[in-house]
Amino acid sequence: MKIRANNIDIEIEDTHPGDATGRPVVLLVMGLGMQLIAWPPAMVQAIADAGFRVVRLDNRDIGLSQHFDHLGSPSLIWEGLKFRLGWRIRPPYSIEDMAADTVGVLDALKIARAHVVGVSMGGMIAQRVAVLAPSRVISLTSIMSSSGARGLPEASSAVTRVLLSRPAGKGVQAAVDHTARLLKAIGSPGFPVPDAELREKVAAAAQRSFHPQGVLRQMVAIAADSTRAAALAKVTSPTLVLHGRADPLVPMPCGQDTAKRIPGARFESIEGMGHDLPPGVVERLLAFMIPHFKSHT
Repeated sequence: MKIRANNIDIEIEDTHPGDATGRPVVLLVMGLGMQLIAWPPAMVQAIADAGFRVVRLDNRDIGLSQHFDHLGSPSLIWEGLKFRLGWRIRPPYSIEDMAADTVGVLDALKIARAHVVGVSMGGMIAQRVAVLAPSRVISLTSIMSSSGARGLPEASSAVTRVLLSRPAGKGVQAAVDHTARLLKAIGSPGFPVPDAELREKVAAAAQRSFHPQGVLRQMVAIAADSTRAAALAKVTSPTLVLHGRADPLVPMPCGQDTAKRIPGARFESIEGMGHDLPPGVVERLLAFMIPHFKSHT
């Protein structure tokens, strides 16, 4: 379902549209280049079965939400150089803009407050929501994400090689092959996903929406968000930070740093978890998340 939020079109899915029972809302924010369908159905259903209304969204520039191709395609080499040198990056839009989109979704659905959950870049957006609109956030859950502080560990060399590589061709199939290779590289070693299943999910996402230019703009928005680490001291929402001990893309110290910067935040790590959401990881995440929601509802 498409709604108008923050003056742009945002695609959402809502387990209980127009719910008048007053059940608390859990708002799920996905990561870089990932669509709302990347949230495992079993995870969404488990949260709904626990008594919550679950709302998911496609972030701007991805999936079925509004695209921003008129802003041009950034040069990752040039923007990456500026990041390394500490120069100011001027993104096409910011993580704060994406946080405003997220608050706009709550406005459009007439939801006063929600438990806000984000993974990876979605965790960064969720952190910004908690800073931007603290009265709208019942609780914050940041998963496999980072504070964005300088000096934190970076992706492993193996993952970096895949990130910097290019698809073998220009077609959608080549992009699917490349994405599947990346997702395998960042996956959970303790909870491996069969190759065929991984490719099926990537292909389904590409069939729903294929928009690599949006991923580039989102990457620059992440690199440009240089003040979030300091801003986290302003977060007042009860916060749970979850991270995989085997995350090769956003190493665990990034999550630990996030928790240290948010007053009263609780940090929990999961053995064998990388940077994905396979069934075994989902089960362990939910064991922390649902009690967190219930204790602050």
